[in-house]
Amino acid sequence: MFPELERILISKEKIAERVAQMGAEIGADFANRLHAEGVDARSEDSVVIVPIMAGAMIFTADLIRHIPLKLRLELLAVSSYPGTATRSKGAALMSELKADLTGKHVLIVDDILDSGRTLRLVRDLLHERGAASIRAAVLLDKQGVDRVPPPDGHEFAEHVGFEIPDAFVVGYGLDYDGCYRNLPDIGVLRT
Repeated sequence: MFPELERILISKEKIAERVAQMGAEIGADFANRLHAEGVDARSEDSVVIVPIMAGAMIFTADLIRHIPLKLRLELLAVSSYPGTATRSKGAALMSELKADLTGKHVLIVDDILDSGRTLRLVRDLLHERGAASIRAAVLLDKQGVDRVPPPDGHEFAEHVGFEIPDAFVVGYGLDYDGCYRNLPDIGVLRT
């Protein structure tokens, strides 16, 4: 373990187990939604996964291996913790979406739900791009933090891996000043 870590919060084994469960849940959710529309989710590319880079890259790579649907990936970079910040500084788009999302069912994949600003920003963008439906999956849902109001009648994230306390965490794609993304567990950074 890195000496800068106070403790391991979630082990790599628990992460792997929960990510597999989430993939199955998400696959079933989208298959049911598409079946109701008369769409075969295994043959038509109606599902687009939009991971929030760079924090969600490892989570997304593991998650999509457990979603048995034909899908596309469209990467989106958003910054909310610049440099050595340990509190969200507000979400800002760092890249553009190139795909036409008209009529597509979109799943946003993010590493952590904190203030809600990132998911709110991305949901608004996808809505403007004509997505038929927008859902979100987050690995971590930080409890006890102030959040912006959720989008109109929606939850911030329909699929949640783990609820965690209000602590600054790193590992499994989450970073501090660009470091610790390679840690296979999720740990609390020593303050």
